[in-house]
Amino acid sequence: MRSLLPVLSSLALLAVHVRALNFNVNIRQRAAAALAARANGQNAVPVANTRNSEYIANITLGGRQIPVLLDTGSSDLWVTGSVPNAKDVGKSVSLSYAVGNAAGDVYTAPLEFANYTVQDQAFLLVQDTSSFSVDIKSQGYEGLIGLGPNTGSVIRDKLDTASADSVLDRIFSQNTTSANYLTILLNREGDPASPSTGQLTISEVLPQYSNITSMPKLPVTKVHKLTDEDQHWQVYTDVNGVLGPDGQPIQIDSIVPSAPDGQLVVVFDSGFTLPQVPRDMADAIYGRIPGAEYNEASEVWTVPCDQLIPLTFKFGGVEYPIHPLDVSSSDFNMVNSLGNPVCVGTFQPITSAFSLLGEYDIILGMAFLRNTYTLLDYGNFMENTASDRGDPYVQLLPITDVNAAHQDFVKVRLNGIDTTGDSAHALLPADQMQHSPISEAEKKKRYEEMILSRWPYIFVGCLAFVLIVAGLITWRCCVHRKKKREAKAASMRLPDTSAPPRSPGTQAISFSRLEDGMMPNNYQMQESKAHDYRSSDYRPSFASSRTRV
Repeated sequence: MRSLLPVLSSLALLAVHVRALNFNVNIRQRAAAALAARANGQNAVPVANTRNSEYIANITLGGRQIPVLLDTGSSDLWVTGSVPNAKDVGKSVSLSYAVGNAAGDVYTAPLEFANYTVQDQAFLLVQDTSSFSVDIKSQGYEGLIGLGPNTGSVIRDKLDTASADSVLDRIFSQNTTSANYLTILLNREGDPASPSTGQLTISEVLPQYSNITSMPKLPVTKVHKLTDEDQHWQVYTDVNGVLGPDGQPIQIDSIVPSAPDGQLVVVFDSGFTLPQVPRDMADAIYGRIPGAEYNEASEVWTVPCDQLIPLTFKFGGVEYPIHPLDVSSSDFNMVNSLGNPVCVGTFQPITSAFSLLGEYDIILGMAFLRNTYTLLDYGNFMENTASDRGDPYVQLLPITDVNAAHQDFVKVRLNGIDTTGDSAHALLPADQMQHSPISEAEKKKRYEEMILSRWPYIFVGCLAFVLIVAGLITWRCCVHRKKKREAKAASMRLPDTSAPPRSPGTQAISFSRLEDGMMPNNYQMQESKAHDYRSSDYRPSFASSRTRV
Protein backbone atom coordinates (compact mmCIF):
# COMPACT_ATOMS: atom_id res chain seq x y z
CA MET A 1 0.00 0.00 0.00
CA ARG A 2 1.53 3.25 -1.05
CA SER A 3 1.02 6.16 1.30
CA LEU A 4 -1.96 5.60 3.53
CA LEU A 5 -2.64 9.33 3.39
CA PRO A 6 -3.62 11.11 0.18
CA VAL A 7 -0.08 10.79 -1.07
CA LEU A 8 1.04 9.88 -4.57
CA SER A 9 3.96 7.58 -4.21
CA SER A 10 4.33 4.39 -6.07
CA LEU A 11 4.81 0.71 -6.01
CA ALA A 12 3.91 0.77 -9.69
CA LEU A 13 5.74 -2.45 -10.53
CA LEU A 14 5.06 -4.58 -7.48
CA ALA A 15 2.36 -6.49 -9.34
CA VAL A 16 -0.26 -5.27 -6.86
CA HIS A 17 -2.96 -2.62 -7.02
CA VAL A 18 -2.64 -0.14 -4.20
CA ARG A 19 -5.34 1.90 -2.53
CA ALA A 20 -5.49 4.67 0.04
CA LEU A 21 -7.08 4.41 3.46
CA ASN A 22 -10.59 5.71 3.56
CA PHE A 23 -10.44 7.88 6.67
CA ASN A 24 -10.20 11.65 6.46
CA VAL A 25 -6.94 13.48 7.04
CA ASN A 26 -6.73 17.22 7.43
CA ILE A 27 -3.38 18.52 6.19
CA ARG A 28 -2.49 22.15 6.55
CA GLN A 29 -0.92 23.98 3.64
CA ARG A 30 2.86 23.90 3.57
CA ALA A 31 4.54 27.27 3.68
CA ALA A 32 6.04 28.12 0.29
CA ALA A 33 9.18 29.43 1.92
CA ALA A 34 9.95 26.04 3.46
CA LEU A 35 11.62 24.84 0.28
CA ALA A 36 13.20 28.13 -0.63
CA ALA A 37 15.68 28.11 2.25
CA ARG A 38 18.98 26.37 1.69
CA ALA A 39 19.79 23.39 3.86
CA ASN A 40 23.02 23.02 5.80
CA GLY A 41 25.77 21.63 3.63
CA GLN A 42 27.23 22.69 0.34
CA ASN A 43 24.79 20.91 -1.97
CA ALA A 44 22.10 19.71 0.42
CA VAL A 45 18.50 20.03 -0.72
CA PRO A 46 15.92 21.12 1.87
CA VAL A 47 13.07 18.66 2.35
CA ALA A 48 9.70 20.05 3.46
CA ASN A 49 7.38 18.05 5.70
CA THR A 50 3.58 18.13 5.51
CA ARG A 51 2.21 16.71 8.77
CA ASN A 52 4.62 13.79 8.74
CA SER A 53 2.85 12.38 5.69
CA GLU A 54 4.61 13.93 2.69
CA TYR A 55 8.25 14.86 2.13
CA ILE A 56 8.79 17.29 -0.71
CA ALA A 57 11.77 18.84 -2.51
CA ASN A 58 12.11 21.23 -5.44
CA ILE A 59 13.38 20.36 -8.90
CA THR A 60 13.74 22.71 -11.87
CA LEU A 61 12.43 21.26 -15.12
CA GLY A 62 12.61 23.26 -18.33
CA GLY A 63 13.22 26.37 -16.24
CA ARG A 64 10.11 25.83 -14.07
CA GLN A 65 10.55 25.12 -10.35
CA ILE A 66 8.32 22.21 -9.31
CA PRO A 67 7.77 20.72 -5.82
CA VAL A 68 7.81 16.92 -6.04
CA LEU A 69 7.36 14.06 -3.60
CA LEU A 70 10.50 12.09 -2.73
CA ASP A 71 9.91 8.38 -3.32
CA THR A 72 12.64 5.80 -2.83
CA GLY A 73 10.15 3.08 -3.80
CA SER A 74 9.83 4.00 -7.50
CA SER A 75 12.12 5.18 -10.29
CA ASP A 76 10.18 7.51 -12.61
CA LEU A 77 9.71 11.27 -12.73
CA TRP A 78 6.31 12.79 -13.46
CA VAL A 79 4.88 16.29 -13.09
CA THR A 80 1.62 18.11 -13.71
CA GLY A 81 0.96 21.42 -15.43
CA SER A 82 3.15 22.68 -18.25
CA VAL A 83 6.91 22.51 -18.75
CA PRO A 84 8.57 25.20 -20.93
CA ASN A 85 10.69 23.99 -23.85
CA ALA A 86 9.75 20.35 -23.33
CA LYS A 87 9.99 17.96 -26.29
CA ASP A 88 7.36 15.29 -26.91
CA VAL A 89 9.00 11.94 -27.71
CA GLY A 90 5.79 10.40 -29.04
CA LYS A 91 5.30 7.81 -26.32
CA SER A 92 2.61 7.46 -23.66
CA VAL A 93 2.85 5.86 -20.22
CA SER A 94 0.42 5.13 -17.39
CA LEU A 95 1.59 4.61 -13.80
CA SER A 96 -0.61 3.26 -10.98
CA TYR A 97 -0.53 4.97 -7.58
CA ALA A 98 -2.51 4.98 -4.36
CA VAL A 99 -4.84 7.80 -5.31
CA GLY A 100 -5.19 7.18 -9.04
CA ASN A 101 -3.30 6.76 -12.29
CA ALA A 102 -0.63 9.15 -13.50
CA ALA A 103 -1.02 8.93 -17.27
CA GLY A 104 0.12 11.06 -20.17
CA ASP A 105 2.83 11.59 -22.76
CA VAL A 106 6.56 11.33 -22.22
CA TYR A 107 8.63 14.48 -22.75
CA THR A 108 12.24 15.52 -22.28
CA ALA A 109 13.58 18.77 -20.83
CA PRO A 110 16.66 20.07 -18.98
CA LEU A 111 16.53 19.22 -15.28
CA GLU A 112 18.27 20.69 -12.23
CA PHE A 113 18.35 18.86 -8.91
CA ALA A 114 20.73 19.16 -5.94
CA ASN A 115 23.02 21.48 -7.94
CA TYR A 116 23.29 18.91 -10.76
CA THR A 117 22.06 19.54 -14.30
CA VAL A 118 20.87 16.87 -16.71
CA GLN A 119 20.01 17.58 -20.34
CA ASP A 120 16.97 15.99 -22.00
CA GLN A 121 15.68 14.21 -18.91
CA ALA A 122 12.67 12.05 -19.77
CA PHE A 123 9.55 12.56 -17.64
CA LEU A 124 5.83 11.90 -17.74
CA LEU A 125 3.66 14.98 -18.17
CA VAL A 126 0.28 14.42 -16.49
CA GLN A 127 -2.26 16.86 -17.91
CA ASP A 128 -5.39 15.27 -16.44
CA THR A 129 -5.44 14.73 -12.67
CA SER A 130 -9.19 14.07 -12.45
CA SER A 131 -8.56 10.41 -11.62
CA PHE A 132 -6.70 11.42 -8.45
CA SER A 133 -8.74 11.15 -5.26
CA VAL A 134 -7.16 14.36 -3.90
CA ASP A 135 -6.10 17.74 -5.19
CA ILE A 136 -2.35 17.20 -5.13
CA LYS A 137 -1.55 20.86 -5.70
CA SER A 138 -3.42 21.84 -2.55
CA GLN A 139 -1.33 19.25 -0.73
CA GLY A 140 1.80 21.12 -1.72
CA TYR A 141 3.30 19.09 -4.56
CA GLU A 142 2.93 18.87 -8.32
CA GLY A 143 4.78 15.70 -9.18
CA LEU A 144 6.92 12.85 -7.93
CA ILE A 145 10.58 11.93 -8.30
CA GLY A 146 11.46 8.25 -8.03
CA LEU A 147 14.76 7.56 -6.27
CA GLY A 148 14.74 3.77 -6.61
CA PRO A 149 16.93 1.51 -8.77
CA ASN A 150 16.87 2.21 -12.49
CA THR A 151 15.48 -1.26 -13.29
CA GLY A 152 12.12 -0.14 -11.90
CA SER A 153 11.64 2.67 -14.43
CA VAL A 154 8.58 2.22 -16.64
CA ILE A 155 9.62 5.16 -18.83
CA ARG A 156 13.01 3.56 -19.40
CA ASP A 157 11.38 0.32 -20.51
CA LYS A 158 9.09 2.26 -22.84
CA LEU A 159 11.75 4.38 -24.54
CA ASP A 160 14.83 2.17 -24.18
CA THR A 161 17.19 5.14 -24.53
CA ALA A 162 19.75 6.74 -22.20
CA SER A 163 17.60 9.85 -21.73
CA ALA A 164 14.86 7.63 -20.29
CA ASP A 165 17.03 6.49 -17.38
CA SER A 166 16.05 7.64 -13.90
CA VAL A 167 17.20 11.05 -12.64
CA LEU A 168 19.77 9.58 -10.25
CA ASP A 169 21.11 7.26 -12.94
CA ARG A 170 21.60 10.21 -15.29
CA ILE A 171 23.35 12.26 -12.59
CA PHE A 172 25.72 9.45 -11.62
CA SER A 173 26.43 8.56 -15.25
CA GLN A 174 27.68 12.03 -16.14
CA ASN A 175 29.63 12.46 -12.87
CA THR A 176 31.71 9.30 -12.96
CA THR A 177 34.21 10.47 -10.35
CA SER A 178 31.52 10.84 -7.70
CA ALA A 179 30.29 8.06 -5.45
CA ASN A 180 26.87 6.70 -6.39
CA TYR A 181 24.98 7.38 -3.18
CA LEU A 182 22.12 9.43 -1.82
CA THR A 183 21.42 10.44 1.79
CA ILE A 184 18.10 11.43 3.34
CA LEU A 185 17.23 13.01 6.67
CA LEU A 186 13.53 13.41 7.50
CA ASN A 187 12.32 15.70 10.29
CA ARG A 188 9.37 15.18 12.63
CA GLU A 189 6.58 17.73 12.92
CA GLY A 190 5.17 18.14 16.42
CA ASP A 191 8.49 17.28 18.05
CA PRO A 192 10.24 20.30 19.58
CA ALA A 193 13.58 18.49 19.49
CA SER A 194 13.43 17.66 15.77
CA PRO A 195 15.14 19.79 13.09
CA SER A 196 12.89 22.30 11.33
CA THR A 197 13.44 20.72 7.93
CA GLY A 198 14.78 17.52 6.39
CA GLN A 199 17.72 17.35 4.00
CA LEU A 200 18.82 15.35 0.97
CA THR A 201 22.31 15.08 -0.48
CA ILE A 202 23.86 13.37 -3.52
CA SER A 203 27.42 11.99 -3.31
CA GLU A 204 28.10 13.74 0.01
CA VAL A 205 27.05 13.38 3.64
CA LEU A 206 25.81 16.01 6.05
CA PRO A 207 28.75 17.15 8.22
CA GLN A 208 26.87 16.70 11.50
CA TYR A 209 26.17 13.04 10.62
CA SER A 210 29.50 12.14 9.01
CA ASN A 211 29.88 9.02 11.17
CA ILE A 212 27.21 7.33 9.04
CA THR A 213 30.07 6.07 6.85
CA SER A 214 31.28 3.92 9.77
CA MET A 215 27.93 2.17 10.19
CA PRO A 216 27.48 -1.42 8.95
CA LYS A 217 26.95 -1.75 5.21
CA LEU A 218 23.72 -3.68 4.80
CA PRO A 219 23.83 -5.54 1.45
CA VAL A 220 20.79 -5.03 -0.73
CA THR A 221 19.03 -8.34 -1.33
CA LYS A 222 18.42 -8.64 -5.06
CA VAL A 223 15.29 -10.09 -6.58
CA HIS A 224 15.36 -12.60 -9.41
CA LYS A 225 16.55 -11.22 -12.76
CA LEU A 226 13.19 -12.01 -14.35
CA THR A 227 11.44 -9.71 -11.87
CA ASP A 228 14.10 -7.03 -11.42
CA GLU A 229 11.54 -4.33 -12.13
CA ASP A 230 10.45 -5.07 -8.55
CA GLN A 231 13.92 -4.34 -7.18
CA HIS A 232 13.85 -2.04 -4.17
CA TRP A 233 16.07 -0.89 -1.32
CA GLN A 234 15.66 -4.08 0.67
CA VAL A 235 17.86 -5.70 3.31
CA TYR A 236 17.69 -8.40 5.98
CA THR A 237 16.95 -7.67 9.60
CA ASP A 238 19.09 -9.34 12.21
CA VAL A 239 17.90 -12.64 13.66
CA ASN A 240 15.04 -11.72 16.01
CA GLY A 241 15.43 -8.22 14.61
CA VAL A 242 12.21 -6.63 15.93
CA LEU A 243 11.77 -5.99 19.66
CA GLY A 244 8.20 -5.38 20.78
CA PRO A 245 6.69 -3.28 23.57
CA ASP A 246 7.74 -5.84 26.20
CA GLY A 247 11.35 -5.74 25.00
CA GLN A 248 11.16 -9.29 23.66
CA PRO A 249 11.71 -10.36 20.02
CA ILE A 250 8.58 -10.66 17.90
CA GLN A 251 8.83 -14.09 16.30
CA ILE A 252 7.69 -13.98 12.67
CA ASP A 253 8.50 -16.37 9.82
CA SER A 254 9.53 -14.74 6.55
CA ILE A 255 7.48 -15.30 3.40
CA VAL A 256 10.67 -14.91 1.32
CA PRO A 257 11.84 -18.44 0.44
CA SER A 258 15.53 -17.48 0.41
CA ALA A 259 15.50 -15.58 3.73
CA PRO A 260 17.73 -17.07 6.45
CA ASP A 261 15.96 -18.49 9.49
CA GLY A 262 14.85 -15.81 11.93
CA GLN A 263 15.44 -12.92 9.53
CA LEU A 264 12.98 -10.77 7.60
CA VAL A 265 13.33 -8.82 4.34
CA VAL A 266 12.69 -5.10 4.80
CA VAL A 267 12.10 -2.47 2.09
CA PHE A 268 12.98 1.17 2.87
CA ASP A 269 10.41 3.33 1.11
CA SER A 270 10.05 7.07 1.74
CA GLY A 271 6.73 7.01 -0.12
CA PHE A 272 4.90 5.11 2.63
CA THR A 273 3.47 7.17 5.45
CA LEU A 274 2.64 4.17 7.63
CA PRO A 275 5.10 1.25 7.66
CA GLN A 276 3.64 -2.10 6.62
CA VAL A 277 4.45 -5.17 8.73
CA PRO A 278 3.13 -8.75 8.90
CA ARG A 279 -0.26 -8.90 10.59
CA ASP A 280 1.01 -10.98 13.50
CA MET A 281 3.71 -8.36 14.12
CA ALA A 282 1.21 -5.50 14.16
CA ASP A 283 -0.92 -7.50 16.60
CA ALA A 284 2.12 -8.05 18.82
CA ILE A 285 2.88 -4.30 18.83
CA TYR A 286 -0.65 -3.05 19.55
CA GLY A 287 -2.75 -6.03 20.65
CA ARG A 288 -1.68 -5.84 24.32
CA ILE A 289 -2.29 -2.09 24.70
CA PRO A 290 -5.21 -1.32 27.06
CA GLY A 291 -7.97 0.32 25.05
CA ALA A 292 -6.52 -0.68 21.65
CA GLU A 293 -8.99 -1.43 18.87
CA TYR A 294 -8.65 -2.66 15.32
CA ASN A 295 -10.66 -0.52 12.89
CA GLU A 296 -11.76 -2.94 10.18
CA ALA A 297 -13.12 -0.20 7.92
CA SER A 298 -9.76 1.58 7.79
CA GLU A 299 -7.65 -1.55 8.41
CA VAL A 300 -5.61 0.12 11.14
CA TRP A 301 -4.96 -0.33 14.84
CA THR A 302 -5.99 2.57 17.07
CA VAL A 303 -4.61 3.17 20.57
CA PRO A 304 -4.98 5.74 23.34
CA CYS A 305 -2.76 8.72 22.55
CA ASP A 306 -1.24 8.74 26.05
CA GLN A 307 0.20 5.22 25.66
CA LEU A 308 3.98 5.14 25.17
CA ILE A 309 4.84 2.09 23.06
CA PRO A 310 8.50 0.99 22.85
CA LEU A 311 9.65 -0.53 19.54
CA THR A 312 13.13 -1.30 18.22
CA PHE A 313 14.57 -2.72 14.99
CA LYS A 314 17.98 -4.35 14.63
CA PHE A 315 20.17 -4.26 11.51
CA GLY A 316 23.81 -5.25 11.27
CA GLY A 317 24.10 -5.67 15.04
CA VAL A 318 22.88 -2.10 15.69
CA GLU A 319 19.63 -1.24 17.48
CA TYR A 320 17.37 1.43 15.96
CA PRO A 321 14.80 2.56 18.53
CA ILE A 322 11.63 4.17 17.18
CA HIS A 323 10.51 7.46 18.70
CA PRO A 324 7.20 6.89 20.57
CA LEU A 325 5.71 9.79 18.59
CA ASP A 326 6.34 7.64 15.48
CA VAL A 327 4.82 4.43 16.90
CA SER A 328 1.41 6.11 17.15
CA SER A 329 0.19 9.22 15.35
CA SER A 330 -2.26 11.92 16.44
CA ASP A 331 -2.48 13.40 12.91
CA PHE A 332 -5.49 11.39 11.69
CA ASN A 333 -8.41 12.76 13.74
CA MET A 334 -9.83 9.31 14.45
CA VAL A 335 -12.18 8.14 17.18
CA ASN A 336 -12.74 4.70 18.71
CA SER A 337 -15.97 2.76 19.03
CA LEU A 338 -16.99 4.97 21.98
CA GLY A 339 -16.42 8.16 20.02
CA ASN A 340 -13.30 9.14 21.95
CA PRO A 341 -10.28 10.59 20.10
CA VAL A 342 -7.54 8.04 19.55
CA CYS A 343 -4.20 7.77 17.80
CA VAL A 344 -3.42 5.53 14.84
CA GLY A 345 -0.83 2.82 15.29
CA THR A 346 1.66 3.58 12.54
CA PHE A 347 3.06 0.06 12.02
CA GLN A 348 0.07 -1.46 10.31
CA PRO A 349 -0.76 -4.93 8.92
CA ILE A 350 0.45 -5.22 5.35
CA THR A 351 -2.59 -5.64 3.10
CA SER A 352 -2.73 -4.31 -0.46
CA ALA A 353 1.07 -3.95 -0.61
CA PHE A 354 1.52 -7.61 0.30
CA SER A 355 4.16 -9.17 -1.94
CA LEU A 356 2.50 -11.88 -4.00
CA LEU A 357 5.92 -12.88 -5.33
CA GLY A 358 7.26 -13.26 -1.79
CA GLU A 359 10.05 -10.69 -2.26
CA TYR A 360 9.77 -8.84 1.07
CA ASP A 361 8.07 -9.00 4.46
CA ILE A 362 8.06 -5.40 5.69
CA ILE A 363 7.93 -1.91 4.18
CA LEU A 364 9.51 0.66 6.48
CA GLY A 365 8.27 4.09 5.48
CA MET A 366 8.38 7.56 6.97
CA ALA A 367 7.59 6.58 10.58
CA PHE A 368 10.77 4.48 10.61
CA LEU A 369 12.98 6.69 8.43
CA ARG A 370 12.49 9.69 10.74
CA ASN A 371 14.59 7.74 13.25
CA THR A 372 17.63 7.26 11.01
CA TYR A 373 19.95 9.20 8.78
CA THR A 374 19.87 6.99 5.70
CA LEU A 375 22.51 6.41 3.02
CA LEU A 376 21.55 4.50 -0.14
CA ASP A 377 24.52 3.39 -2.24
CA TYR A 378 23.45 2.47 -5.79
CA GLY A 379 26.68 0.63 -6.61
CA ASN A 380 26.23 -1.54 -9.69
CA PHE A 381 22.55 -0.61 -9.97
CA MET A 382 24.07 2.14 -12.13
CA GLU A 383 24.87 0.66 -15.54
CA ASN A 384 26.80 3.50 -17.15
CA THR A 385 29.28 4.59 -14.48
CA ALA A 386 33.01 3.93 -14.47
CA SER A 387 33.49 4.02 -10.69
CA ASP A 388 31.65 2.77 -7.60
CA ARG A 389 30.64 -0.50 -9.23
CA GLY A 390 30.41 -2.52 -6.03
CA ASP A 391 27.30 -4.20 -4.72
CA PRO A 392 24.58 -1.76 -3.61
CA TYR A 393 24.08 -1.32 0.13
CA VAL A 394 22.29 0.70 2.79
CA GLN A 395 23.76 2.41 5.84
CA LEU A 396 21.61 3.58 8.72
CA LEU A 397 22.68 5.93 11.50
CA PRO A 398 20.35 5.86 14.55
CA ILE A 399 19.38 9.39 15.57
CA THR A 400 16.71 8.70 18.22
CA ASP A 401 17.86 8.75 21.84
CA VAL A 402 15.49 6.64 23.95
CA ASN A 403 15.60 8.86 27.04
CA ALA A 404 15.24 12.11 25.11
CA ALA A 405 12.40 10.60 23.08
CA HIS A 406 10.63 9.61 26.30
CA GLN A 407 10.79 13.20 27.50
CA ASP A 408 9.51 14.45 24.13
CA PHE A 409 6.51 12.12 24.42
CA VAL A 410 5.73 13.29 27.96
CA LYS A 411 5.89 16.93 26.84
CA VAL A 412 3.79 16.49 23.68
CA ARG A 413 1.22 13.84 24.66
CA LEU A 414 1.05 14.06 28.47
CA ASN A 415 1.32 17.82 28.98
CA GLY A 416 4.58 17.39 30.85
CA ILE A 417 3.26 14.95 33.49
CA ASP A 418 4.84 11.51 33.16
CA THR A 419 2.16 8.87 33.73
CA THR A 420 3.71 6.22 31.48
CA GLY A 421 4.53 4.02 34.48
CA ASP A 422 0.98 3.91 35.86
CA SER A 423 -0.80 0.58 36.08
CA ALA A 424 -3.40 1.88 33.61
CA HIS A 425 -0.67 1.89 30.96
CA ALA A 426 0.72 -1.55 31.75
CA LEU A 427 0.63 -4.11 28.95
CA LEU A 428 -2.07 -6.75 29.06
CA PRO A 429 -0.96 -10.35 29.72
CA ALA A 430 0.12 -12.20 26.61
CA ASP A 431 -2.90 -14.53 26.77
CA GLN A 432 -5.19 -11.48 26.58
CA MET A 433 -3.61 -10.08 23.44
CA GLN A 434 -6.10 -9.04 20.77
CA HIS A 435 -5.74 -10.27 17.20
CA SER A 436 -6.90 -8.39 14.12
CA PRO A 437 -9.19 -10.34 11.77
CA ILE A 438 -7.91 -11.69 8.49
CA SER A 439 -10.17 -11.05 5.51
CA GLU A 440 -10.92 -13.65 2.88
CA ALA A 441 -9.07 -11.53 0.31
CA GLU A 442 -5.98 -11.54 2.51
CA LYS A 443 -6.20 -15.32 2.98
CA LYS A 444 -6.37 -15.68 -0.79
CA LYS A 445 -3.27 -13.49 -1.21
CA ARG A 446 -1.36 -15.59 1.30
CA TYR A 447 -2.27 -18.75 -0.58
CA GLU A 448 -1.27 -17.21 -3.91
CA GLU A 449 2.00 -16.03 -2.41
CA MET A 450 2.83 -19.56 -1.23
CA ILE A 451 2.67 -20.63 -4.87
CA LEU A 452 4.00 -17.60 -6.73
CA SER A 453 6.92 -16.94 -4.38
CA ARG A 454 8.25 -20.39 -5.08
CA TRP A 455 7.99 -20.18 -8.86
CA PRO A 456 11.73 -20.81 -9.40
CA TYR A 457 11.49 -24.05 -7.43
CA ILE A 458 8.27 -25.00 -9.18
CA PHE A 459 9.90 -24.25 -12.54
CA VAL A 460 12.93 -26.38 -11.70
CA GLY A 461 10.67 -29.16 -10.44
CA CYS A 462 8.58 -29.06 -13.62
CA LEU A 463 11.72 -29.05 -15.75
CA ALA A 464 13.09 -32.03 -13.83
CA PHE A 465 9.75 -33.83 -14.28
CA VAL A 466 9.81 -33.18 -18.04
CA LEU A 467 13.39 -34.45 -18.27
CA ILE A 468 12.54 -37.58 -16.28
CA VAL A 469 9.48 -38.30 -18.45
CA ALA A 470 11.51 -37.71 -21.61
CA GLY A 471 14.20 -40.03 -20.27
CA LEU A 472 11.66 -42.76 -19.51
CA ILE A 473 10.12 -42.45 -22.96
CA THR A 474 13.56 -42.65 -24.58
CA TRP A 475 14.43 -45.68 -22.46
CA ARG A 476 11.18 -47.44 -23.38
CA CYS A 477 11.77 -46.72 -27.05
CA CYS A 478 15.28 -48.17 -26.81
CA VAL A 479 13.99 -51.27 -25.03
CA HIS A 480 11.26 -51.72 -27.63
CA ARG A 481 13.71 -51.37 -30.53
CA LYS A 482 16.09 -53.82 -28.88
CA LYS A 483 13.36 -56.41 -28.47
CA LYS A 484 12.31 -55.86 -32.05
CA ARG A 485 15.87 -56.45 -33.28
CA GLU A 486 16.13 -59.60 -31.14
CA ALA A 487 12.85 -60.90 -32.52
CA LYS A 488 14.00 -60.30 -36.07
CA ALA A 489 17.28 -62.04 -35.40
CA ALA A 490 15.44 -64.97 -33.85
CA SER A 491 13.33 -65.34 -36.97
CA MET A 492 16.52 -65.93 -39.02
CA ARG A 493 17.91 -68.73 -36.83
CA LEU A 494 17.96 -72.50 -37.78
CA PRO A 495 14.70 -74.41 -37.19
CA ASP A 496 14.41 -76.68 -34.18
CA THR A 497 14.34 -80.37 -35.42
CA SER A 498 12.47 -81.44 -32.32
CA ALA A 499 9.56 -79.24 -33.29
CA PRO A 500 6.56 -80.87 -35.03
CA PRO A 501 5.99 -80.29 -38.77
CA ARG A 502 4.59 -76.83 -39.54
CA SER A 503 1.93 -78.12 -41.91
CA PRO A 504 0.36 -81.44 -42.97
CA GLY A 505 2.37 -83.34 -45.52
CA THR A 506 5.60 -81.59 -44.66
CA GLN A 507 8.33 -83.77 -43.16
CA ALA A 508 11.02 -82.78 -40.76
CA ILE A 509 14.49 -82.50 -42.19
CA SER A 510 17.52 -84.13 -40.70
CA PHE A 511 20.72 -82.14 -41.02
CA SER A 512 22.99 -84.78 -39.64
CA ARG A 513 24.89 -85.14 -42.95
CA LEU A 514 25.15 -81.45 -43.80
CA GLU A 515 28.67 -81.27 -42.51
CA ASP A 516 29.71 -83.59 -45.44
CA GLY A 517 27.84 -81.42 -47.93
CA MET A 518 25.25 -84.10 -48.65
CA MET A 519 21.51 -83.80 -48.61
CA PRO A 520 19.56 -85.56 -45.84
CA ASN A 521 18.24 -89.03 -46.60
CA ASN A 522 14.66 -88.13 -45.86
CA TYR A 523 14.68 -84.92 -47.92
CA GLN A 524 12.16 -85.15 -50.72
CA MET A 525 12.12 -82.41 -53.32
CA GLN A 526 8.82 -81.16 -54.54
CA GLU A 527 8.11 -81.72 -58.17
CA SER A 528 9.05 -78.79 -60.36
CA LYS A 529 8.10 -78.13 -63.88
CA ALA A 530 11.15 -76.00 -64.62
CA HIS A 531 14.00 -78.15 -63.26
CA ASP A 532 14.90 -81.73 -62.45
CA TYR A 533 16.91 -81.76 -59.25
CA ARG A 534 19.02 -84.81 -58.45
CA SER A 535 20.42 -85.43 -55.03
CA SER A 536 23.79 -86.63 -56.33
CA ASP A 537 24.42 -83.34 -58.15
CA TYR A 538 23.06 -80.74 -55.67
CA ARG A 539 25.32 -79.28 -53.03
CA PRO A 540 23.41 -76.68 -51.00
CA SER A 541 25.22 -73.76 -49.38
CA PHE A 542 24.96 -73.11 -45.62
CA ALA A 543 22.68 -70.19 -46.29
CA SER A 544 20.29 -72.26 -48.39
CA SER A 545 20.18 -74.90 -45.70
CA ARG A 546 18.48 -72.24 -43.42
CA THR A 547 15.60 -71.82 -45.84
CA ARG A 548 12.38 -73.08 -44.34
CA VAL A 549 10.25 -75.68 -46.32
